[in-house]
Amino acid sequence: MEKESLLNYLYRFFDIIVLLFIVFDFGYDFEENYNSPHVIGLILLSIGLLAFNAFKFFTYKYKSNKKVALANMVLLTGILLASGIITVLNFDFSSDYILQKVKPILEGGLIFYFLLRLLVLVRHIYDIYFNPAIVFVGSFMILALTGGFLLMLPSATTNGITFTNALFTATSAVCVTGLTVVDTANAFTIVGQSIILVLIQLGGIGILTFTSFFAFFFRGSSSFKEGLNTKDFIAQDGLRDVFRAALNVVMFTIAVELIGAVFIYSSIVESNIVENKFFFSIFHSISAFCNAGFSILSAGMYDEGVRFDYYLQWILMTMIILGGLGHNIVFNFYQKIKTHLVELFDKTIIHRKVRIITLNTQIVIYTTLILLIGGFVFLFISEYNNTLLEHPTTFGKITAAAFNSVTPRTAGFNAVDFTQMNVPSLLFIIFLMWIGGSPASTAGGIKTSTFALATLNIFAVASGKSRIQLFGRRISSESTSRAFAILCISLITIGVSIVALLIFEPKGTPLLTVAFECFSAYSTVGLSLNYTPTLTEPSKYVIIAVMFIGRIGMLNLMIGLLRRMNHQFYEYPKENILIN
Repeated sequence: MEKESLLNYLYRFFDIIVLLFIVFDFGYDFEENYNSPHVIGLILLSIGLLAFNAFKFFTYKYKSNKKVALANMVLLTGILLASGIITVLNFDFSSDYILQKVKPILEGGLIFYFLLRLLVLVRHIYDIYFNPAIVFVGSFMILALTGGFLLMLPSATTNGITFTNALFTATSAVCVTGLTVVDTANAFTIVGQSIILVLIQLGGIGILTFTSFFAFFFRGSSSFKEGLNTKDFIAQDGLRDVFRAALNVVMFTIAVELIGAVFIYSSIVESNIVENKFFFSIFHSISAFCNAGFSILSAGMYDEGVRFDYYLQWILMTMIILGGLGHNIVFNFYQKIKTHLVELFDKTIIHRKVRIITLNTQIVIYTTLILLIGGFVFLFISEYNNTLLEHPTTFGKITAAAFNSVTPRTAGFNAVDFTQMNVPSLLFIIFLMWIGGSPASTAGGIKTSTFALATLNIFAVASGKSRIQLFGRRISSESTSRAFAILCISLITIGVSIVALLIFEPKGTPLLTVAFECFSAYSTVGLSLNYTPTLTEPSKYVIIAVMFIGRIGMLNLMIGLLRRMNHQFYEYPKENILIN
């Protein structure tokens, strides 16, 4: 035990060395970028880590620790083998040229190695500290702070950035919001944009989901406590398959993003506006699926080079909708289709009249369709003689109206100048932003199911019913109470933020502009009336707090702080309160 404890301390020491090398290598520019000693240091560090993990593998007694060491050995061996093969293939070239080819492999491999170690550390933290809500909140806070410091590195920006702007950008990326105080395209280098992309991905599907995936991979099973830490976030009812569900989430996300990147690449392959088409495709695919709204074009989708690329816009809309629905809805439909296909081709199977599509899926789908179609019709009529005039064809007008209906569902891409929109259109977009996407998805807002339950409860109360009944099911009172709690918290948070901005901002700032900004921040949308870059320093911290609260959910934070583990097995006498 003492030997393993000493090895763990050495392990953490090596983690710090790897982190320092990565920060030093990416964060600072060098005139001699490929023949400087730090490239040799990357090679020696990889060899040292391989030797240490091999020693660990043969020394550790526990099977789970051996799996971690073995995974690290496979990764490091792959890095060194790939570097060796490239060296042999380019042996006739100069050493500078060989180092230039080897360096990206070493950098990428060590970054992935460090992410593995970081996820193991996070898993260890929530293993010893049993409060899922607090750990969830803390993981996002640490990720945002870390991202803020990384964006301040010299190589991440073109002309430097203040800590406030770096923290604002990092929080916006982690909370998949998309509000920016600086131009992502011009203020950040490829390194800075890559940092933002990683923050979007981790924030989009949740760091705990990533951690759960790797914990399951290394352990092969899950404990009761680990299951509690993740079952609420990935919306699993049971603890038995919670980590398999986390694996499905990660694999589904990566698969959809890769397919989306291929389609995006095909839409811009002949474009002269985009220089690095591969990075552009990956960046916008991840940003769209995670409903982040970040773009490496200064004007976003309103850029003249892509404004009339309707094929690209439909691809982004599809990615946004898939990310906003969530994996639960997609998997539920997959199960339905799979069952019907099996019964169709296998005649020996007796058809069972079992409900496959859940009530949650039905509510989410119907509410989403109503909002998308209703938003499209309203914006098409409202903006037909306004912003839609710049689209000469009917198909272009339909695409623009559809895009403007989809993107407020927490995506935040702008294919139109929102400052030119009519006031009724802006008010309706605020309404769409407030509702947002669906539970257990990459979207924000109060969620479609919350809005649906609140609306159904109004009709139930007006009809004199004591409960909500829908599609042959009775909705629990706990779900209804939670829905109204989320509604109240969202309006209180947004109201306080609007008042705070009106205090901190100069006199004469339009109320609609401030309200639009606050609704966008809370619902993690990212749309703005060109107001975010002009925010004062205190207002930026207000928006940072609102984005963070909107992403993690104030109710989750309150549950983590106030919920007690013991239960009260008694009730006080009931008394009605007059509500008029």
